Amino acid sequence: MSSPAELFSLRDRTALVTGGSRGLGLEIAEGLGQAGARVAITARRRAWLDEAASHLQALDVDCLALTGDVSDSRDVVRVAEEVTREFGRIDILVNAAGRAWGAPAEQMPLEKWHEVMEANATGTFLMCQTVGRGMITRRFGRIINVASLAGLSGQPPEVMDAVAYSASKGAIIALTRDLAVKWARHGITVNAIAPGWFPTRLSEKVIERAGQAIAAMIPMGRIGRPGEVKGAAVFLASEAASYITGQVFAIDGGLLAL
Repeated sequence: MSSPAELFSLRDRTALVTGGSRGLGLEIAEGLGQAGARVAITARRRAWLDEAASHLQALDVDCLALTGDVSDSRDVVRVAEEVTREFGRIDILVNAAGRAWGAPAEQMPLEKWHEVMEANATGTFLMCQTVGRGMITRRFGRIINVASLAGLSGQPPEVMDAVAYSASKGAIIALTRDLAVKWARHGITVNAIAPGWFPTRLSEKVIERAGQAIAAMIPMGRIGRPGEVKGAAVFLASEAASYITGQVFAIDGGLLAL
């Protein structure tokens, strides 16, 4: 029987983290690398990627940084091929890339709806599909999709008015559960992390405007802190979670329990 240290080790594993240049994506990439994985990160902006790669390399993480748009199927294939060429395979896929657009539902521009859905829902699907093919062949894989509490429950417009974001995260949760059932026979686990309120680029304006009201709703009485998501990702990527699939892990200070 393996020791806890062995169960949680990601040594000799390769991880690809989309949206890995900032926020929760970078935090997760950091955690996977600190657990021993080789880490590839991808995002649209080269400047952010270079900064993130320097941060990871300073932590002695074996890191590869690639530009790419997850909503572009050609970019998805190219990124997967480059990671495989550099590291040999992809064992762990973390889909953390995402966009948001704030507007009342009755005023939401259709083009912005499509942009958010393509980046979040379609991008997650394309990455799962492309990387999943190799995982099926090797009969091993860990897929972690970053959803959101907004995909599990409605949000008061005074706090969050981003209907496309909420819908896209709900789609990611449904995709996670369906792929978990379909791919379990191939040795692949598919789970989701649903963060509550954390200070990220997508949420910073909302937290600036309504942070005190949000914290007051949370049973733990505060917004999430940096470092409180990566542990769950390391767990789900590790052998410690080998019999867990199709689950959604809310990291929200107890908000969903209300």
